[in-house]
Amino acid sequence: MKNRTTLKIEGVGPRQVCVAWVAAVSAAALLTGCGSAVGSDPVGSGGEARPAAALSCPVLDPAVPQAPPTLIDGTPANTPEAQRLSQAIGAQGDGAFADVYSTQITDHPAGRVALCVTDAVRGRLLVEAAHAADPGADPARADVYVSPYSRRTLDAAADKIIALKADFPVYSVSGGHGSSVEVTTSQEGVRSAEFKERLEKAAGGVPVTVRKGEAAQPLVGDMPRSPAP
Repeated sequence: MKNRTTLKIEGVGPRQVCVAWVAAVSAAALLTGCGSAVGSDPVGSGGEARPAAALSCPVLDPAVPQAPPTLIDGTPANTPEAQRLSQAIGAQGDGAFADVYSTQITDHPAGRVALCVTDAVRGRLLVEAAHAADPGADPARADVYVSPYSRRTLDAAADKIIALKADFPVYSVSGGHGSSVEVTTSQEGVRSAEFKERLEKAAGGVPVTVRKGEAAQPLVGDMPRSPAP
């Protein structure tokens, strides 16, 4: 599963993409899906992917970090069981189920994977396909939730926002938890209703959440690029 964060930085390339469990961002964020979930999860006894068709994709609060689910040789890590299932699910989400796949949270709660899709029935088929592709990935550890938008739809909306020439900077664009495109900008941009309206128009009607952010610093070795004419 790829946790996509898109950065638009003056003088740098228009996009950077991160893989959540490879990039060393923040141990707590990396391990818990960027924070703790708001709300509660369905609890079952296992057997198959637990349906949660009536429940929306968990909303994560990045300001509330959690302890890592486990330690491997003293290093914070995801639980092996959830990690394996998450990777198998992500492969299906990037492939045959890209039309419904939205996002996923590894170790939510510890040892389980929260899968968010636009169609709960196909979400359970996705989990079955993940198990078929990797029999060692336990489908009983998956919980299926519903999101209004697929990652494909949110990525397309994000691309349109990145291409927008606006009066305020766009520091980052991400798919959030499947219900909107999240944009970070300056404090002035957050206060501008017209700016948000332009973003949502560019996104083709997909809701846009605007938050204050900071301009990312270029990585060592990045070469500045001239603005497009």
